[in-house]
Amino acid sequence: MNWKKLFLSILLDLVGMTSFAIPGIGEFQDMIWAPLSAYILMKMYPGTIGKVAGTIEFIEELLPGLDFIPTFTITYFYDEFIEKRNKKSFIEGENPHARKNIQD
Repeated sequence: MNWKKLFLSILLDLVGMTSFAIPGIGEFQDMIWAPLSAYILMKMYPGTIGKVAGTIEFIEELLPGLDFIPTFTITYFYDEFIEKRNKKSFIEGENPHARKNIQD
């Protein structure tokens, strides 16, 4: 586990949630934070994961009432546990989506 990346993800999610704390100013903060957070997310997770997560983050920050979604942290766990497992299975020649037959 990459503890630094997890801590940074949580911290960045908290920054995005601060717009709830300051009524009136929060909407303006979201207009600045949305493209910045999307860019940071794409740099933290290069490739398709970063592009998809960055787009989701951008939309989530611009839409009112969705700031509570921890997109950075969700992306961290997706990358750490799901994507890495799929890559490992692919390298080992297994299909991660195939069902395993259990014989009695």
